[in-house]
Amino acid sequence: MKVQLNVQGISQYNKDISPRYQNSACGPTTVFVILNYHNYQQAKNINDLYKLLGGTKIGLFRWRLIKNLRKLLGPKWNVSRCTLAESLKELEAGRPVAMKFDKHFTFQWLAKPTFNYHWVPLIGYLIQDDELYLILHDNGGRNRESQIRKVRFADNHKVLSFVKIEPK
Repeated sequence: MKVQLNVQGISQYNKDISPRYQNSACGPTTVFVILNYHNYQQAKNINDLYKLLGGTKIGLFRWRLIKNLRKLLGPKWNVSRCTLAESLKELEAGRPVAMKFDKHFTFQWLAKPTFNYHWVPLIGYLIQDDELYLILHDNGGRNRESQIRKVRFADNHKVLSFVKIEPK
């Protein structure tokens, strides 16, 4: 079984993003991509979202993303932490999910996940040979646009958390 949404990714190193934000702009970039997918145009750019969401040089904490995005979007949106199962249902309903890899604050120092600390838009999943793979935009790199990647859930499950961002 495969679900993959047609989501336009953006690199967090895009020339329109302030150079002082780029290294830690994965959270605001992820939110921007998801809001664009929902045709929400109030957040003009990633630099504004970085400030509004409370981005820091070490990244964007999940609790801060949820709290500040709820303020920004208002009561017509549901922004909340969710489980893997809820994330897959969101994807099946046609809604991407914000997914965070966090090796450090989950105390998984010996783990070898795809990313140590990084927010990405989760845009799909694939079940192949009884294995779950997550499909995501990687938010790019220096001089590289965002790419769609497939990562094995079993290799990353200890460091993953999910936030759904859905209009009510």
